[in-house]
Amino acid sequence: MPNTNSKVVPEAKAALNQMKFEIANELGLSNYQTIDKGNLTARQNGYVGGYMTKRLVEMAERQMSGK
Repeated sequence: MPNTNSKVVPEAKAALNQMKFEIANELGLSNYQTIDKGNLTARQNGYVGGYMTKRLVEMAERQMSGK
Protein backbone atom coordinates (compact mmCIF):
# COMPACT_ATOMS: atom_id res chain seq x y z
CA MET A 1 0.00 0.00 0.00
CA PRO A 2 1.54 3.35 -1.02
CA ASN A 3 2.16 6.03 1.58
CA THR A 4 -0.53 8.70 1.20
CA ASN A 5 0.64 10.71 4.21
CA SER A 6 2.26 13.52 2.22
CA LYS A 7 2.74 17.10 3.38
CA VAL A 8 0.26 19.60 1.97
CA VAL A 9 2.82 22.38 2.50
CA PRO A 10 6.29 20.79 2.29
CA GLU A 11 7.91 24.12 3.19
CA ALA A 12 6.44 23.81 6.69
CA LYS A 13 8.46 20.68 7.51
CA ALA A 14 11.31 22.57 9.22
CA ALA A 15 8.92 24.63 11.33
CA LEU A 16 6.97 21.52 12.36
CA ASN A 17 10.17 19.73 13.34
CA GLN A 18 11.27 22.74 15.38
CA MET A 19 7.90 22.79 17.12
CA LYS A 20 8.18 19.06 17.81
CA PHE A 21 11.59 19.48 19.47
CA GLU A 22 10.44 22.49 21.52
CA ILE A 23 7.40 20.62 22.80
CA ALA A 24 9.44 17.50 23.59
CA ASN A 25 11.86 19.68 25.55
CA GLU A 26 8.95 21.24 27.47
CA LEU A 27 7.78 17.71 28.32
CA GLY A 28 11.20 16.79 29.70
CA LEU A 29 12.45 14.89 26.64
CA SER A 30 15.45 17.15 26.08
CA ASN A 31 17.28 14.64 23.84
CA TYR A 32 14.25 13.95 21.63
CA GLN A 33 16.07 15.10 18.51
CA THR A 34 18.73 12.39 18.80
CA ILE A 35 17.00 9.60 20.74
CA ASP A 36 15.67 6.47 19.04
CA LYS A 37 11.90 7.07 19.15
CA GLY A 38 11.39 3.29 19.35
CA ASN A 39 12.89 3.37 22.83
CA LEU A 40 10.21 5.76 24.06
CA THR A 41 6.82 4.63 25.27
CA ALA A 42 3.76 5.14 23.12
CA ARG A 43 2.53 7.55 25.77
CA GLN A 44 5.68 9.71 25.51
CA ASN A 45 5.51 9.85 21.72
CA GLY A 46 1.76 10.45 21.89
CA TYR A 47 2.20 13.40 24.22
CA VAL A 48 4.50 15.11 21.74
CA GLY A 49 2.09 14.59 18.84
CA GLY A 50 -0.92 15.53 20.94
CA TYR A 51 0.59 18.76 22.15
CA MET A 52 1.67 19.61 18.60
CA THR A 53 -1.91 19.16 17.42
CA LYS A 54 -3.26 21.23 20.30
CA ARG A 55 -0.83 24.07 19.59
CA LEU A 56 -1.55 24.01 15.84
CA VAL A 57 -5.31 24.16 16.48
CA GLU A 58 -4.79 27.10 18.87
CA MET A 59 -2.70 28.90 16.23
CA ALA A 60 -5.38 28.33 13.57
CA GLU A 61 -8.14 29.53 15.89
CA ARG A 62 -6.21 32.71 16.67
CA GLN A 63 -5.59 33.31 12.97
CA MET A 64 -9.25 32.74 12.11
CA SER A 65 -10.44 35.09 14.84
CA GLY A 66 -8.06 37.81 13.68
CA LYS A 67 -6.03 37.94 16.92
